[in-house]
Amino acid sequence: MNCYFLRHGIAVEPAEWQGSDDARPLTREGTTRMEREAKAIAELLPDLELIITSPLLRAVATAKLIAERLRLRNKLVEDNRIANGFNARACQAILTEHAGAESVMLVGHEPTMSATIGKLIGGASVELKKAALAGVELADHASTSGTLTCLIPPKVLVRLGKSD
Repeated sequence: MNCYFLRHGIAVEPAEWQGSDDARPLTREGTTRMEREAKAIAELLPDLELIITSPLLRAVATAKLIAERLRLRNKLVEDNRIANGFNARACQAILTEHAGAESVMLVGHEPTMSATIGKLIGGASVELKKAALAGVELADHASTSGTLTCLIPPKVLVRLGKSD
């Protein structure tokens, strides 16, 4: 099974935001860049079946842009475990609950996304920049170890998604 990890797009900085961190939105630039990335992701991952996102606004907004481009609006699920205490065990539990899908994207936050990817691939140090995409191939939905198949920085995704 293929599990893809996407960190949410560029959001308003915490110091500049007055409301709850859960409601911190993407910036205009973050939305524009994610729209371009969504185009690239649709070309790179045409077989993606399910998108599971943290319920925090910036992650949901990111996931919706991807879901819209891939026509997966009905395959977009929010899961609080991606927002709070996300780790390899939570990842395993989430994937096991969605065992019918062989290609899943999880949209979340730092530092837990990088730490989880690192743990899954044998303890490596991974840094998932805002709006970066990583892929891990797992033997099955219950696996807590796998192989890193891609780590694509946001600049590359934006460039791939630019209109011709």
